[in-house]
Amino acid sequence: MLFSEILGLKHIKSYLTTSADRQRIPHAQLFVGPNGSGTLPMAIAYAQYILCQNQNGENKEGSQACNIKFDHLAHPDLHFVYPVAVNDKVKKHPTSDQFAEEWRIFVKENPYGSIFDWYLSLGIEKKQGQIGVDEALEIVKKLSLKSYEGGYKVMLIWMADKMNIAASNKLLKLIEEPPEKTIFILITEDEEHLIQTIRSRCQALHFPPLGEQVIKEALQENENISDADALKIAHQANGDYSKALHLLRHDGGDDQFEDWFIQWVRTAFRAKGNKSAVNDLITWSESIAGTGRETQKKFLKYCLDFFRQAMLLNYGAKDLVFLEPNTAGFKLEKFAPFVHGANIMDICNELQDAAYHIERNGNAKIILTDLSIKLTRLLHKKAS
Repeated sequence: MLFSEILGLKHIKSYLTTSADRQRIPHAQLFVGPNGSGTLPMAIAYAQYILCQNQNGENKEGSQACNIKFDHLAHPDLHFVYPVAVNDKVKKHPTSDQFAEEWRIFVKENPYGSIFDWYLSLGIEKKQGQIGVDEALEIVKKLSLKSYEGGYKVMLIWMADKMNIAASNKLLKLIEEPPEKTIFILITEDEEHLIQTIRSRCQALHFPPLGEQVIKEALQENENISDADALKIAHQANGDYSKALHLLRHDGGDDQFEDWFIQWVRTAFRAKGNKSAVNDLITWSESIAGTGRETQKKFLKYCLDFFRQAMLLNYGAKDLVFLEPNTAGFKLEKFAPFVHGANIMDICNELQDAAYHIERNGNAKIILTDLSIKLTRLLHKKAS
């Protein structure tokens, strides 16, 4: 993967290639960045730069045979780990190697893809993938062997925050003192979800969201759309190139999430002193609970963004508002005054708590019903 193919982030590219040229490569690095910011393609390009001994800041001037292997994501000294779960193909003890072909296709087609996109490609969108102790044992086994080409070995762990406690503890010593010429690159969207003992052993590199202009130019070049459409999508993407592609193709689920959210909001406004509307809230909660947990978590994040956008609009920060609801009869301008300083923190906390409990396999119907009733009360709270 060429660095020139990665959108923006020139300062990070320069830092990584310069450190490699000077042979000042940390043995354990943590790439932290929001979805769609380019952490995965950057990690792959960085691994290629090291393993193929490329020079001058690009993956061209090193070993040609090595670079070709990277083009197919098939270099024997590059090892991938990512969250997996059982599906129709793998019935028990799933590990990354069992999904290697699906992974190569996924990265080739959408290197900026989200974890939910990955679950969809495996048909496990209703499950929660993880990196378990079976995976940790495979990592230990792989890294105990000598490198195939006599140089570095790179272990790239995508969505490292999905490691469970058993796997994390198994890898602690190995990350702290890896075999000679072994490099760990851990990728996460939220470093707080990694256990502290692993975070303390890694050198963290933080990736910012992509700029609107970067996304706009990429859409025009790669998707051949007009300047006006590219600018609108880039604004709505909020720094996430994966989201920009979903908005372009109308396949990201946001239309469905908007329907669910507005149905909930309209019911919530009717629910004060209205028993039938409360029953509608319970019905709404049951319908959302019938989807997969990853969908529920993604929807709650969408709700969080929606409320934040409404508050920004309410307080006059229109330039920061990227959300544009398409539902007939619903205007963000009319909804915004109901989201203010007196209730926004409580709303955010309730949504985050609900996502936390769903991720830990709580009863989704109970969690969402409780959330609906609490948020209904908060929406009716007057601004101070």
